[in-house]
Amino acid sequence: MAWSTRELAELAGTTVNTVRYYHRLGLLDQPEREDNGYKQYQVHHLVTLLRIRRLAALGVPLAQIEAVSTPGDAPGEGGATDALLALDRELAASIERLQQAREGIAAILRDHAPADVPAGFEAVASRLSSADSSMIHIYSQLYDAEALADVRAMVETDDDPVNREIDALPADADDAARQRLVDLLVPTLAQNLRDFPWLSEPESRLSKSVGTTQRAIVAAVVELYNPAQLDVLARASILAAEIVRSERENGA
Repeated sequence: MAWSTRELAELAGTTVNTVRYYHRLGLLDQPEREDNGYKQYQVHHLVTLLRIRRLAALGVPLAQIEAVSTPGDAPGEGGATDALLALDRELAASIERLQQAREGIAAILRDHAPADVPAGFEAVASRLSSADSSMIHIYSQLYDAEALADVRAMVETDDDPVNREIDALPADADDAARQRLVDLLVPTLAQNLRDFPWLSEPESRLSKSVGTTQRAIVAAVVELYNPAQLDVLARASILAAEIVRSERENGA
């Protein structure tokens, strides 16, 4: 019994172009030809093709098909077993990434959040200004998961309208306008320092080096906030830190 390329492809559930591609890769032997030049595939060609298709369906890269086709051996000795174990680890990692992506999409749809909201902040996206959202994206690369959870908790409990006023503060705002916002912002920042002591010494929560973190944050705030906003945030942060430091020194 012999088959043409089209018949072989149909039997294997693939295409003529795929069969030809496997020939070019050397995975499938070329068959003999009749006098008229037509290829004559035999049973062993069909079985080889089906084996290739099986391994491809498992996710084995075509470049590794030949190695994985080697008879099984003990783990750690190379060959098919180790290749399959490595592939299984890659597939597990891919499944985890896909599951995380699905969970992220579900959260975005559930909370009607922007698609580019920082991961984990879908439920509070409406409270984030564009600058705040950008900063949290950067924080996600600089701080560990526990720190980001604390940042999310700060956003969840912070419903102070002063944040919206700071977002709208023009770059040329006078000192009186700035000082008013500083006075309003200090209590919130001080409470954050009380609730999350690591904010005073964040080194233990960093996922990058201190130098890398400092440079990234400085560059980000300078670009994302105007001079008046930066002035308010800096002055309020200093005053809040002084208040909490005094409380701790006095055992309050």
